[in-house]
Order: sequence, then C-alpha cells, then structure tokens
Amino acid sequence: MKIYTINHKFIYEIENVCRLFFPNEKFVELDNRLLDENDNDNYVYTEIKKENQKFKFEVIAEIDSKIYRDEDLVICELDDKNEMERIISLMVFKILSKITNLKPSWGIVTGVRPVKLFRSLIEEGGDEFALDYFENKLLVSKEKINLTVETNYYEKKIIDKSKFNSFSLYVSIPFCPTRCAYCSFVSQSIEKCANLIPKYVELLVEELKYTAKIASDINLNLETVYIGGGTPTTLNEVQLGLLIDTINTYFDMSTCKEFTIEAGRPDTITEEKLRVMKLGGVTRISINPQTFNDDVLKVIGRKHDSKQTLKAFEIARKCGHNNINMDLIAGLPSDTYESFCMSLTDTINLSPEGITIHTLSLKRASNININNEKIYDPVGADVKKMLDEVSNCLPKYKYHPYYLYRQSRMIGNMENVGWSKDGFDGLYNIYIMDETHTILSCGAGAVTKLKNMKNGKIERVFNYKFAYEYIANFEQIIKRKGRVIEFYEEL
Repeated sequence: MKIYTINHKFIYEIENVCRLFFPNEKFVELDNRLLDENDNDNYVYTEIKKENQKFKFEVIAEIDSKIYRDEDLVICELDDKNEMERIISLMVFKILSKITNLKPSWGIVTGVRPVKLFRSLIEEGGDEFALDYFENKLLVSKEKINLTVETNYYEKKIIDKSKFNSFSLYVSIPFCPTRCAYCSFVSQSIEKCANLIPKYVELLVEELKYTAKIASDINLNLETVYIGGGTPTTLNEVQLGLLIDTINTYFDMSTCKEFTIEAGRPDTITEEKLRVMKLGGVTRISINPQTFNDDVLKVIGRKHDSKQTLKAFEIARKCGHNNINMDLIAGLPSDTYESFCMSLTDTINLSPEGITIHTLSLKRASNININNEKIYDPVGADVKKMLDEVSNCLPKYKYHPYYLYRQSRMIGNMENVGWSKDGFDGLYNIYIMDETHTILSCGAGAVTKLKNMKNGKIERVFNYKFAYEYIANFEQIIKRKGRVIEFYEEL
C-alpha cells in the first residue's frame, strides 16, 4: 500500500493508523509525490494546504479500485503541529474505518503509554477534559477509557510515593533456552552461546560495581531492582547468586522497595535457584506459562509443558516466595478463545499475586514474520473476546489493573495489562512505563534512561546489544556509563 504525504511530515503516525486496518500490508512512503491516478495499487493520500493563514486537510483512499474521499475538509486555524497531526490521523482513521467496517478500540492512540497521556491531559485540563479528549478527539472506546481510568488510579498512587532523587536498577540476562516464534528481543539461545555466559557474568559484575559507585557518588536512592531478559534463570544457581550478592553488597539497599527476578520459563527454574533468590532478598518473581495448552507451547517453540509450570509454582511457594507474577499471552498461534479461557482459569486457580496479560505483537524480527506466516485475523475478534473475558473475570478474584502499555503490530490494536492483588503492584513496571525516574541499566542490550526531573526529558545511554558485542566492547560500555555522572553534574 502506498502512503502519500503532501506538505507535512506526519508519515510515522499515518502509517501507524493505516496498520491498524491493514496489519499485513507493506507500506511504501511517497513524500510530496504527485498522485498517479492510473496506478492500480491501493493508496492513502494525505495533504495539508495553507490558505489565508488557515490549514486545509485532505484525505483520499483507494482500496480495491474504489476511491473514497473525505467529504468534510477540516480547517485548523493554529499552526500547532500536534493538533495538525491529530486531525490528519483522525481523518485517515475515519475513512479506513468506513472502508473496512472496523473501529479499533483505542482509536488513533498508537503510542506505548496511553495512561501517561491520559494523566498529562488531566494535568492540563482536569478529569473531564481528559475524558472528553480521549472519547471525542482520539475516538477511544468507553471500555478502554474505563480501563485507562482504573489503571491510572493505581499507577498514580505508586508514582506519587517515588522520591525526587530515586532510581531503579535493571540488569539484562540476554539468554534463553530457545527462541520463541513470536519473539524479537535481543536474546540468544543457550544452545548456541552457552560458552559466552561465564565471561558475560564476570563482566556484568564489574559493570554493576561501577554503576553502584556512580549511584552513590551522585546521591541517588535505589527504589527497585529488576533482573530481566531473556531468561535470567538460564544462569546456574552459582552465577545467579553472584549477581544477587553483588547487588546487595555494592548498592545501598536500605531504600529498595522491590527486588524482582523474571524467572520466566518453568523449564529453567529449580529449587536451588529459587532458594538462592529467596536468601538473597528477592521479593518478587515471575513464572510465565504463556499458555497451559501444551499443543500451543509446541507451536511457539517452548520446551516446557503445563506440568512443569505447576511444579515450578509449587516449589516457589515451598521456598517461601509470596509475590509471584504469571504471564499469559492472548492471540498465540493455534490458540482459541476456549483454550485461552482454560489457561486463565488454571492461572487463577494457582492464585498468584500478579497476572500479566499480553496481547501477541508480531515484530518484524520474529520468526513468524520472517517466515511470512499470516496466522492471525487482523480484526482480532478472538483476542478481543479473550481480553473481555480477562476484564470481566479477574476483578471477581480481587485483581485490579495497575499498569498498561501497548506495542506496535499488536493483534487487534489491543494492549498489555498487569493485574495484581492489593499490595502487590509491580513497582518497577509502573516506573518504567511512566518514566518516573532514572533507570540505570547493566548488561547486553540494556538502555540507561536518565531523567531530568526539572523538565521531564529523557536521555538514553545504550549498551551493545548482543552478549558477544558486550564482551568485546566492555571498556567502551564503561566509558559510556560516565555520561551518567556528566548528566547529573549538568543538572
């Protein structure tokens, strides 16, 4: 599909809106190119003209040889780029909605952090202004508005307690037993890179020590620790214990409210590792089934089965872990609405403190996309039913939504939501989504996010992505970390 952008630079947002309706299409961007009316390809044409100090917007779409024109040209009197982007996006949304007979629930909201956007609108004009803006300016459905309102209520309570000079620590373990069919994370399978792990852990310990010194020198207070990946429990218990001991020894843990390890795949979880975590002061772990349907697990490239998930959960409880999160994914290849509901029931029956419901997002680098497997319905009808069941079911068992985020290429343009029981909200998850404070990150693929608390701007410091690059360029990574000191000196 061709996308024409005439006299404006809003191609990124226009393409995102088009993808809501045509997720399997490949888009060709044509900047300030004349429309070829003899071209038989599908296209969306967008143009902004300035006439007598006013701006005139036009949208034309040709889909399957039928031409659709916007009938009510919108006039914007202000040279406001954000508003102009919203207007042209809205016009594209309305035309494509009419053509396809689809109306995505999040309207023209395509960003990662809708709750943060909602909160900023409240700060700008109050609750009623924010509600009206979401409904009438962004065309968000009432269902998603209600979810946003409730999530914001719980998020804000956590954010308001965060201290001005606080930070969180993220530690990356970029290894997995196998690569899932839907995954695009920069992680490597153990089968191919097990020999890298000892050296990787050795250098990661050194980066953690250096990062702890920086945090101490600039008087930052640690609020949360999150060891993620990849799959952190691909490390053995000695390596895992070394990382935990390093963090406890070199960072000031007196202000730390939460220490999470994303244990993840049940086939990597052992009693020894769980005891190391508990003895090391880890307060929150994840055990992620993704689904309890063994046939679906095989399709997505998982080596564990549902029995291993149940066993891992049982051992975790035996070892004293009293804050466990479990992930499920709606829209997995070959999964059905009925099967997903069974997985949800099985998860609820375990009564974990948190349940995170992800919507499948098919990234460009996932094996499904690489292999050109069009295995999902772009309308996302089944996924919508799955998420509706989640919203109807989990509150009955005393779970509430405490954080929410979205990704590109999600089936049905839906969302990921973390649900928890009272008192068990995942603090790090909220801080990273809200961009509440600085995140100091260590390891391959890690991105340090430095927040200027005066103006809210974020500066990023990137580590090398792959484990072999991290090892080969470690001195450069340490030099880059020096930017953290410079950033705070400039403040």
